[in-house]
Amino acid sequence: MAETRAGRAEPALSARQPRAIHTALTVLEAVAELGAGVTAKELSARLTLPRATTYRLLNLLVQDEYLVRTPDLSGFALGAKVAQLAAAAVPRRLPTLARDIVADVRGEMRGGIHVAAYDDRRLQLLDEDPDFPFSDPVRLAREPERYALGALMLLAAGDDGSVAAAARIELSHIGGVRRVDATVVGYGCLAVPLHRSDGGIAGAIAFAGPRHRVVDADDVLARLAPVAERLAPYIA
Repeated sequence: MAETRAGRAEPALSARQPRAIHTALTVLEAVAELGAGVTAKELSARLTLPRATTYRLLNLLVQDEYLVRTPDLSGFALGAKVAQLAAAAVPRRLPTLARDIVADVRGEMRGGIHVAAYDDRRLQLLDEDPDFPFSDPVRLAREPERYALGALMLLAAGDDGSVAAAARIELSHIGGVRRVDATVVGYGCLAVPLHRSDGGIAGAIAFAGPRHRVVDADDVLARLAPVAERLAPYIA
C-alpha cells in the first residue's frame, strides 16, 4: 500500500497490472482487426494467450462495455465505450452544406447560433458561433441542466428527472427548450431539436442572446424551426 500526503493508504500498482492492461488493449485491437463475431477461441489462437486468460479478459471488457456479445452469444464485437472514445478522439464536424445553412441564419440573427449533437448523455458542439463563443463549454458538460442544450440532451437520453420532465413539457408547448438567467444574468438560450427519422432527438440548434428574446421566443422559433428541419438529416 502507498501512503498519500493526507496519510491515507492507497492501493499500489502491482507489477502485473500494466501487463494485464496491455493485454486487454491487445484483445480490443484484435477484435477490431478480425471483425464482429470473432470467437474467444480465435482470439486465444491469434494472440497466443491461454484460453482461461482470454475468457477472463473478454468477460471484463464486456462488463465494462468495451465489447459486446453477438446476438447468438458465440462471438464478440466492439462496444459502446470504444465508439465513445473514437468520437472523442475525432470530433465530428458539420458537412459543408450544413455549415452554409447555419452561416445563413447567423447572418440574419443578432446572437449566438450553436449546433450540437447528442450521443446518449454526451453533448458535442459541432459548430460553435465564432462571433458569439459559447460561454462555458466545461460547465455545459458538468452541469448540462443549466443550459437549454443540456436540458434537451437529458430529455433525448431518456432521463427521468425533473429537468427532462420540464423540458418535455416546454418542448411540447413551444417547440423548444429555454433557459434564462441561469449562467449570465440578462441572457438566455433556446434549443430547438434536430429529429431523427424515427422521431428521436439527434441534436439541437440553439440561440443565445438577450433574455427578452428567449422569453418571448416566437420570432426566434419561427426562424430556427425550419433551419432545424433542414439540418436534421446532416446530424441523424
